[in-house]
Amino acid sequence: MNAHKKFRVLIAEDQVLVREMIQGIVEEIGYTVAGKASDGCQAVEMTQLLRPDVVLMDIQMPDMDGLEAARRIQEHCPTPVIVLTAYETPELVERASAAGVGAYLIKPPNAREMERAILIATARFADMMDLDAYARTVAHDIKSPLGMVVGASEWLVANSDSIAKEELNKYLTLI
Repeated sequence: MNAHKKFRVLIAEDQVLVREMIQGIVEEIGYTVAGKASDGCQAVEMTQLLRPDVVLMDIQMPDMDGLEAARRIQEHCPTPVIVLTAYETPELVERASAAGVGAYLIKPPNAREMERAILIATARFADMMDLDAYARTVAHDIKSPLGMVVGASEWLVANSDSIAKEELNKYLTLI
């Protein structure tokens, strides 16, 4: 087994032979297969239920494609997602990124590529979670001062006809 974390991987692939091949590679690099989904809807449900460390997701699947499944996973149960595709285009990379995908692999992947993609996707995911937490902290920290400015501004608008110059200066200074 590798010296780094032993990841629990959810495999989402509709073709049985490809799914089994991916499982073999996942196990070869020392990771655990947490579950196997055969379509996008199942992948979303299994991610919420099993809480894998990473999802390997085929793009083209029945019912819900891999990019929509990845988007829903990020929305409901944020998890690093790696898409598997037979094609690599700039448009695909852009769509995958917009869906919250952390990396992609060209089929058929080899063990080295898969291990690297898992490490990259999980590192990017951790960075995004840190950035999100930082953004939430900043938003919280500026909410109180902005509330004071908004409150004072609203008071000035509501009372603009009857405010004495001294009172007006006090509120403008506060703002």
